[in-house]
Amino acid sequence: MGNSGGNTGLLAGRYRLGSRLGRGGMGTVWRAVDELLGRDVAVKELHVDEGYGPDNRLRGERALREARTVAQIKHPNVIVLHDVVEQDGHPWIVMELVDGASLADRMGARGPLGAHEAGRVAAALLDALRVAHARGVLHRDIKPANVLIESGTERVVLTDFGIAQVDGATTLTETGAFVGSPEYTAPERMTGRRTGPESDLWSLGVLLCTLVSGESPFHRDSMAGVLHAVVYDDVHVPEAAGPLRPLVEGLLRRDVETRLTADEAARMLRTYLGSGDTSGFSVRRTPTQPGTPLASSAATPATPVAPTVPASGSGSGSASASGRRSPKRRTVWMAVAAVVALAGLGAGTMALLDDGGKDTTARGGAGQVAEKDGGEDARPDGDAEPTGTASPNPKDSPDPKASPDAANPKASTTPEASAPSGPGGVPEGFERVHDPSGFSLAVPKGFAREAKGPRVYYNSPGLEFRIGIHAQEPDPRGPLAVSRAANAKGPSDYEGYRNGQVIRTTQNGHPAALWAFVWNGSADDGGSRQTFDLSWNEGGKMYDLWLSAPVGKKSEGKRYFDTAVATFKRTGATR
Repeated sequence: MGNSGGNTGLLAGRYRLGSRLGRGGMGTVWRAVDELLGRDVAVKELHVDEGYGPDNRLRGERALREARTVAQIKHPNVIVLHDVVEQDGHPWIVMELVDGASLADRMGARGPLGAHEAGRVAAALLDALRVAHARGVLHRDIKPANVLIESGTERVVLTDFGIAQVDGATTLTETGAFVGSPEYTAPERMTGRRTGPESDLWSLGVLLCTLVSGESPFHRDSMAGVLHAVVYDDVHVPEAAGPLRPLVEGLLRRDVETRLTADEAARMLRTYLGSGDTSGFSVRRTPTQPGTPLASSAATPATPVAPTVPASGSGSGSASASGRRSPKRRTVWMAVAAVVALAGLGAGTMALLDDGGKDTTARGGAGQVAEKDGGEDARPDGDAEPTGTASPNPKDSPDPKASPDAANPKASTTPEASAPSGPGGVPEGFERVHDPSGFSLAVPKGFAREAKGPRVYYNSPGLEFRIGIHAQEPDPRGPLAVSRAANAKGPSDYEGYRNGQVIRTTQNGHPAALWAFVWNGSADDGGSRQTFDLSWNEGGKMYDLWLSAPVGKKSEGKRYFDTAVATFKRTGATR
């Protein structure tokens, strides 16, 4: 980082950067100290690629756009904006520092929320959205990762307005590009129809399902599966929703005209949080139409607008006996196909979508469609799969997919390439190790090497953090299938196995799978463990790189894992 105002090491002569809090495809958030006012703040650095003037200008404009958007919304449940600065061509946004964790991290550590707590979170977000919508602002990216819970106060804070839409403002997304997280995106946005506050309310309904069950109802193992599920599949409201079921069913109506309004949803939430009961509310009925309705109780049915082809192949929403699609389904299909094309997916994905209305994909991780320049959080939400196998002793941190008796769990997330800065691209506090097994990577200083057969480990003092690498002969099934098999066996291999997810991704240009999960840990671990495991084929080998960390230090472990992945290089073996 350069300097400004003659104060070396200070951003804009005022903000001293500290530790990194998180990183997405479009920006990195840092903890910092405002030395002028003597307070802690969060600073978001917008990524800028050298040599791409127009893109850089676009990101600078987007930074100002996000800042102006947040500045318009005054609400205790919306992140507070402090400042916007530019240094060395990089735009930075200075915001309040919320000491706490995101809903995504909290659920990863503690599991799903109870219905009452989920209702409290939803009520706070709904209040924030009503204020934002009144100012002409649509958030468009409501998901667990963008909601913070402040430690101590339990205040709910909506963050990341990077892809928000503002009435009367020209969009900053490249023409035709799709932004957002498909699992949480309303079907009208998916199919190119008009969007309004109703789309944010759909996302809130999906968020509620995720909070109480730990998984989005549209969670699938491929982008095609997600798109198909959002537009066509039955929406299964989890049993854990309990008394919130009428609210969720009302929010997850595909017909925007019959979807619950913000005022209606707010009344239901107030009643529930006050009395614990929503039995007096019923979701408004809509005329029976062809298509697949929400999976709901008989007393509160709803009907989606987009038709689904019944498994039998009959019905007005299905293909006719001659094999032709109905005009209505063809229109929706073409819109979804356009989204798929914009997402950069190929003909194989199109074939998965056009499966006669039946979802043939397994439940698993789901990717995220981002803007062409990477988007704010351009990575699949929980599409990770490990490829190694753990040994019976979790302290060994073995390769999670190496053997059937694996005991080391993996956590759900996707690898985010960290932004190495320093000699040889190694971040401060790390060192590059050249392993005689034929690879090099950056690990935190002080980590010690340990070899166990074909596996190599770099462990922190006391084995709190454990990085493992296993180079092996390629499995004919490929990294993705191997990771899925390991994930399926997770409950039998790891005590307390939960939140297991597998994500299709790439590493060094090669197809890869990221596996993530949480388990109870061994008696010596003193608590639950989070594991991230990346597998890929390269140079005639299948590599498995994983990290195991205490759940309470998941963010720190994720940073170590991201850095190891970003700096991993094959070298010549010396033995």
